[in-house]
Amino acid sequence: MIFHLTVCILIKIGLSNHWFGGRIRFRENCRRSFSIRIFIKKGKDSSMNTKAIFLIVLTGLFFTACSSSTEAGTETPEAIPTVVADDTIIAEGRVEPIQYAEIAFTASGMVGELMVKEGQVVKEGDPLIRLGSENDSSYASAQLELADAQKAMDDLVNSRGPDFAQAVIDLHDAEKKYTRAENYLRYLKTSDRVPQTSYSVRLVQTARGYEYKPEVENFKGPASEEWILNATNDLALKKAALEKAQRAYDNLKDGPNAEQLPVLEARLNAAKAALSAFTITAPFNGMVAELNAKTGSTINAGEIAIVVADTSRWIVITTDVTEIDVVRLAEGQSTVVTLDALPDVDLKGEILLIGQNYLENQGDVVYEVTVLLTDTNPAMRWGMTAAVNFGQ
Repeated sequence: MIFHLTVCILIKIGLSNHWFGGRIRFRENCRRSFSIRIFIKKGKDSSMNTKAIFLIVLTGLFFTACSSSTEAGTETPEAIPTVVADDTIIAEGRVEPIQYAEIAFTASGMVGELMVKEGQVVKEGDPLIRLGSENDSSYASAQLELADAQKAMDDLVNSRGPDFAQAVIDLHDAEKKYTRAENYLRYLKTSDRVPQTSYSVRLVQTARGYEYKPEVENFKGPASEEWILNATNDLALKKAALEKAQRAYDNLKDGPNAEQLPVLEARLNAAKAALSAFTITAPFNGMVAELNAKTGSTINAGEIAIVVADTSRWIVITTDVTEIDVVRLAEGQSTVVTLDALPDVDLKGEILLIGQNYLENQGDVVYEVTVLLTDTNPAMRWGMTAAVNFGQ
């Protein structure tokens, strides 16, 4: 115990009496202090013993207070439980389809025909919207130019004999087959929902004894290595056929009026491009997610007319992963995603891409992280808010 004791005695001598005063002040552990002050008026016949009695009483009070304070200060403090910091990284994002296209016309005009409606499933190359009508001079001119260019090309081909005409047909056919084989191989390599059928035979016991029962199961999943190998070999065959058709065409194209052929080919391609500006086609297999064009209304060049989305797979894009956390993430890392609209459903996923450039979010340096969902739910919609748990 640390304390300070101050005793002060004041004596005043008068003609008829004496004043005696005393003050005791103490401090314990530099935290608690108080003072006691007394004054005693003494007559001429008072003895000095009275003074001693009061000093003894004050000293006793002082030590009693010190002892009480000491006992209170030695109480055992209550133990504080240890808190373990949570090291999990959680980010917020939005659900988006694996790919989508916002498509606009390259020319302005009146919407002539809508071939699809919102929510409709489309295939690559399907016509979606046509700009212009039969009474539209621009559209009519484009159609006429294409017809004239095609006729000029046909006349040149026919004037050079049947062999060259057949070479042109064979070349175009080989080009189409090669393109289809190339697209099919790409589809097998990238899609995880390829329709497949498995066949098996199971031995079952019947009333007549044991019999083999065939079983057929239809399912969707990633293509097998055998399928991809067969598609690769088929693409190689289509490429060889295309090269053969190209050589046959090249051997015959330098006949009469050979200098006109590239001119007419350029004219025909330009006419096709001009007419295609009046028609929007699906860039890939998907669904019409948004349809802004209306039949009979005017639409400007560059104005988004339709949005096509591939909803066969979904991704979540986050924009609030800070520079402190992004260094702890890696592409291919597993994640768990929860949607605000489906709080009781956990969707598994993995990191598909980590942005290389930074963004600023309320003064923080953040990076865009794209998560590919390996689980889906029929209730999912484009734009839903998602919480991504990256774990650690």
